[in-house]
Amino acid sequence: METSNQSEKRKRIIYWIFTLWMSLGMVSTAIVQLMKNKDELTNFTNLGYPAYLMYIIGIWKILGVIAILIPKHLLLKEWAYAGFFFVMSGAVISHLIVGDAVGRTLPAVLLFVLVLISWYFRPANRKISIQP
Repeated sequence: METSNQSEKRKRIIYWIFTLWMSLGMVSTAIVQLMKNKDELTNFTNLGYPAYLMYIIGIWKILGVIAILIPKHLLLKEWAYAGFFFVMSGAVISHLIVGDAVGRTLPAVLLFVLVLISWYFRPANRKISIQP
């Protein structure tokens, strides 16, 4: 039977694995967006978005990763997770609406799932505690 300490340790390991994976994905896609990579530009325009949005989302992704990884600043972390939720769910929905192939939609789905798992398994010291 799993003790409370073992359960917390398992949750913390899951949190860090998925958070680091999510962070790597967000930073790498942000770099591609900020560099205006040709394939990424084509992807954005095929979804119907203007090219300048790549800069905005790229900068927000980097700032969001910083907010999630640094200690404390719990409200900022929640805002970063919310931003990632909206950006990635919007990306998935956009790919589905334009009828993109699974191969073009899957990276957005993966990052969206990583965001959800990271948020769900975040330790108590990374959650806002609301006292009644």
